[in-house]
Amino acid sequence: MAREHSARDDDLPVVVRSLTVAYQQRPVLKDVNLSLPPGRLIGVIGPNGAGKSTMIKAILGMVPRLSGEVRIFGRPVAQARREVGYVPQRASVDWDFPTDVLDVVMMGRYGHLGLLRRPGARERSLAMEALEKVGMADFARRQISQLSGGQQQRVFLARALAQDARIYFMDEPFAGVDAATERAIIGLLTDLKARGRTVVVVHHDLQTVREYFDWLVLLNVRVLAAGPVERVFTPENLTHTYGGRLGSLALLAGAQPPARRSLGGD
Repeated sequence: MAREHSARDDDLPVVVRSLTVAYQQRPVLKDVNLSLPPGRLIGVIGPNGAGKSTMIKAILGMVPRLSGEVRIFGRPVAQARREVGYVPQRASVDWDFPTDVLDVVMMGRYGHLGLLRRPGARERSLAMEALEKVGMADFARRQISQLSGGQQQRVFLARALAQDARIYFMDEPFAGVDAATERAIIGLLTDLKARGRTVVVVHHDLQTVREYFDWLVLLNVRVLAAGPVERVFTPENLTHTYGGRLGSLALLAGAQPPARRSLGGD
């Protein structure tokens, strides 16, 4: 039975109820229930094949749902497009497409223009402002195929910034970038949070979880835990999610592993 929509849901950036996604009849996500709070830096972590990227795409309506309901600020996704910014995995983008950096960033303004209007001086100005923020203004007329991996990631971040969304979904934005770009990205995400935006990041580096995020989703086909990092990022939850050895995962969670017990004798 579908859950009734509540007034409280309207205040939340994302509410997911009973979401199931299957590829070739194999469940990739199963009965996902999740409510994300506003104004947080939210990490989504889990092992390879856990469904992290699929969950983001299913929330955004980019892959079909077998069942379930998703609401963005209390509305169906199709009615909330202008509220949402999305940064895909860099490897999923055709970087040989013949366009330059400025045009890519201006694409972030199309949702505000409607079907019949073309980008004008205001859109160009906002796009250049976004490129300034990511340190890429000097590359505005460079073809995207000529950029390094870190530069390409900065361009996609600038496109999301130009959109001026209320919630941002980012699929592994730190993957394959240099240390300077990673610092620049986390600085931007922190700034978005300070402006009251919600940022949801698929992440794989457990060592930086405490430093980067204040809210966490642990996913392995199902949501196994979700909440503030200090409550959720525990050895027990990580072991449940990754199925790994408790000792090594406990160290990543910033906790001491339990004392080893003898199997016999004393």
